[in-house]
Order: sequence, then C-alpha cells, then structure tokens
Amino acid sequence: MNSKILIVLIIVLQFTFGCKNENSEATEVEIEEAITESDPLPSWNAVDSKKAIIDYVEDVTNPESANFIPIEDRIATFDNDGNLWSEQPAYFQLFFAIDRIKAMASDNPEWKDKQPYKAVLEDDMKSLMDTGMKGIVEIIMATHAGVTVEEFDSTVKDWVKTAKHPSKNVGYNELVYQPMLELLEYLRTNNFKTYIVSGGGVDFMRAFVTEIYGIPTEQIIGSRVKTEYDYNNGNPIIKRLPELDFIDDKEGKPLNIQKIIGKKPVFSSGNSDGDLQMLQWTDSNKYKSFQLYLHHTDADREWAYDRESHVGKLDKGLDEAIEKGWTVIDMKNDWKVIYPFQLQ
Repeated sequence: MNSKILIVLIIVLQFTFGCKNENSEATEVEIEEAITESDPLPSWNAVDSKKAIIDYVEDVTNPESANFIPIEDRIATFDNDGNLWSEQPAYFQLFFAIDRIKAMASDNPEWKDKQPYKAVLEDDMKSLMDTGMKGIVEIIMATHAGVTVEEFDSTVKDWVKTAKHPSKNVGYNELVYQPMLELLEYLRTNNFKTYIVSGGGVDFMRAFVTEIYGIPTEQIIGSRVKTEYDYNNGNPIIKRLPELDFIDDKEGKPLNIQKIIGKKPVFSSGNSDGDLQMLQWTDSNKYKSFQLYLHHTDADREWAYDRESHVGKLDKGLDEAIEKGWTVIDMKNDWKVIYPFQLQ
C-alpha cells in the first residue's frame, strides 16, 4: 500500500477511536498530498455524488463482495449531449448542419427563398425553430446525406478544426466535461467497458469523439440515417441516404443497447428525460447497478436548465431519480471545474 495512503488511514482511525498517536509525524501537507494522489476524480468536490460513485465501483470490483460483478459484465453507458459535453443553446450537431447549409448555399440558390433554409441563411433562429422538427430534419437530411460515409467523416473532421461555439468562443470539442472525462477513465481503470449511447448522429460522433473520450468507434451508438452499399465498379462505397433509419432516444436507447451490445449496463449516465429509459433498463439488471443523472445548475460557468428547457429537458427523469434514490450530480456544487481548459 502507498505510504501516504497508509498515513491517511492511520489518521482516520485515530480520529475514529479518539486516540491520537503522539509519535505520528504525518503533517497536514502530507495528508493533503496523499488524498490528492489517491483521488480518481480530482475535479469533483468532496460531495455525495462522488462518494456514491467510488463506493459503488469499489464494492462491485471487490472479489470478496456479494455484489462483485465479473469483468465481462461491467458495461457502462453514457449519453453524450449535455452529459459528456454541453448542448446549449442547441445541439452541436445542429450547429454543424447550419454551417453546412451556409457552405452549400452557392450550389443551391433556391434556398434563399425557401424555409427552413432561408432562416438559416439569415441567421433567424426563431423562424428556424418555428419550422419545428420537420424543418430541423430537412436541414439534417440536406447536410448529412447524399455522400459516402468517408466523405461525411472528412467533412465533420474539417468542421471541428475551425468551428467555434457562438457564445463560449472556443471549439466545440473543447466543451467536454472534465469531471466526466475523469469518470470515464476511472471506470475503465476498473475494467468497465464504456459506451456512448446518444441521440446524436452516430457517424457525426465517431468522426472525432473517440480521441476526446478514449472510446473506440465500435462502442459509440447513436441515431443513424439509412445507407446503401454500391460495388461501384470494384471500388465499393457505402452511401448515406436522406432518410432516418433509427432514432437513438428514449425507448430507442435500450433497444439499441440490446441489439448492439447484447447486455444490460450496470452503470448508466444521462442528463435528460431522453435518457430515462436507458437508466430504467440499467436499474433492472440482476447485478447491483448505478444510475447517474447530471443536473445542469450552473448558470455562471455553463447553463442552468431542467424541467422547462427546449434542449435536454429533465423533468420525469429528475422525479424518478429522487423517488428511486438514483445519484444526481449538482453541477454547480459538485464540480470544481467544468471544462478541461479551466484547469490551465
């Protein structure tokens, strides 16, 4: 055992039994260093959510515990938008689609007089939102289909290199949550297999989040458009079609988990009502499970929203989390920093 960790244990025992060892040479600095060295979630404050996570992991990975989970069954699933990175004032994938409409406008002159394209080209978000889901889907199809999977992947990668968030003025790939990056790594260190299960487009995420999260592309699950295979005179291609194939949201999440992973998660994390069914599915596991909700409560460092939000609405999920005793992260009070660049 690390000597500094041993010092901490000794001090804890001393205070527990009310008997201070006068020969102990441990200083407050040594104790603080030991705690920092052994802390798997350093960007988290010493709060209930952090303790609950660590207690759970230590319990289910202990071979002597009645709650021990074999390594092959340690499946952890994470929503992406609003859970691993920000999602306000709109999903990042929508910003990608908006930028693509503008880039493609010269080849489609009719768009300047046709909604929802007209709203996009005039930066009229209200009119765009007024077109509803039909308008959003039309924009997504116009910018996400009609190309090969390789072409789409390349386009997303190029966009990420230069695109900036409209209010944070940093790259979208910088708006990931440092505390959640630490949680992903902590779980993997303890032999959990981590998956993204998101309502976002699977190929959009696969283009660049693997590097950010350390999650292989085959462990990224999301919504998808229909595709078709073409032998293409000896140069096979897979082409993206302008039609939705599967929406990985709400009940779609456990359905996709079963179809692609084939096992119930034992650890599941989300931030909205769209994740509720995934957490319920995890809660039904025969093994001891852990359900984690991220509650956006920090209007200063990020955004504060829940029951009335047009993006990432957390209403029924929050009620069920309270009722069932699931762990809820209070972003404002539980996290020391939000984004990695705040560590500098």
